[in-house]
Amino acid sequence: MQFGAQFFPAVSPAEKPADVYFAECLAIAEEAERLGYTHARIVEHYFLPYGGYSPNPIVFLAALSQRTRNMRLITGAVLPVFNHPLKLAGEIGMLDALSGGRLDVGMARAFLPHEFRRFKVPMDESNARYREGMEQIKLLLERENVSHDGKFHSFENVTSLPRPTQKPRPKFYVAATQTPETFEFAGREGHSLMAIPISPKMRDLVATYREAWRDAGHPGNGEVMMAFHMFCHPDARKAREIARGPYQSYFDMLAGVVGEFETKTKSADYRDYDKMAEKLRLAELESQIAGGSAWIGTPEELRAAVARANETFGPFDQASVQINFGALPFDEAQKSMRLFAAEVMPRFL
Repeated sequence: MQFGAQFFPAVSPAEKPADVYFAECLAIAEEAERLGYTHARIVEHYFLPYGGYSPNPIVFLAALSQRTRNMRLITGAVLPVFNHPLKLAGEIGMLDALSGGRLDVGMARAFLPHEFRRFKVPMDESNARYREGMEQIKLLLERENVSHDGKFHSFENVTSLPRPTQKPRPKFYVAATQTPETFEFAGREGHSLMAIPISPKMRDLVATYREAWRDAGHPGNGEVMMAFHMFCHPDARKAREIARGPYQSYFDMLAGVVGEFETKTKSADYRDYDKMAEKLRLAELESQIAGGSAWIGTPEELRAAVARANETFGPFDQASVQINFGALPFDEAQKSMRLFAAEVMPRFL
């Protein structure tokens, strides 16, 4: 198994100014590469403390490309629903060049009602826009002088520049949480999968992905990345004590923005998201540790947690861990990252 660093800002300007937050993220990622973490990835979200510090993951990864040499740089994920494919394809080609061909492109449908409302995009169009956008971006990266007449975007005889450094293009990931059709789509199309283990059916969903991969005739068995919160400390009690506030704040923010699915937001593209919102609202640290989605504890506890997660949710190929989630103090995040690399990761490499 490989391990990487995930950055998902859930922090307000009052808690940590943006310049401080990103300086800490870049320092963590730069050291993570030296410690053996194999990727860094960051999300695309807007407007609110939950994710809002990262409206463009490509900007952050471009900065990181100049401070690292080997780790993969992953958009986790960009949102075609809010981006024109011509613009996004060009930015992907540029970052692939700046990084020396180290870019992997994760794409997602988006799921936060307030973002759709502010961009004036109907949520019932999310899946269609996502599929069309991914198809058009793939076409623009792989070929020259291309045309595509889509429902939402069209172009004629276009060559996107810069051309990708990786041939024919960077690897694509599909982001998925609980919709079976998304897991099946990722496997059928031959894309890697990035998932968040919040569904009790995650193991079955991963099996759906791998079955679709094989049925489509792709070689191998696909590639699965799972995301986890991680905090490692020599003392079990202190691990929970230090992580509790930032962790709970993260989930309170998430529950707040997803809570619209329980009240005023209904969409055929987001079945059962009201149930997810209810589950998130009830999330608390101990239950998340017990369920395996939070790796928080001593090195011994986390070795057991990683092994258990691979059995419960997988098996999966990469773990993408949030190291400085919420407003976790920078020095504590650094110490956690170092301890995890020294005493947990070697067991699984």
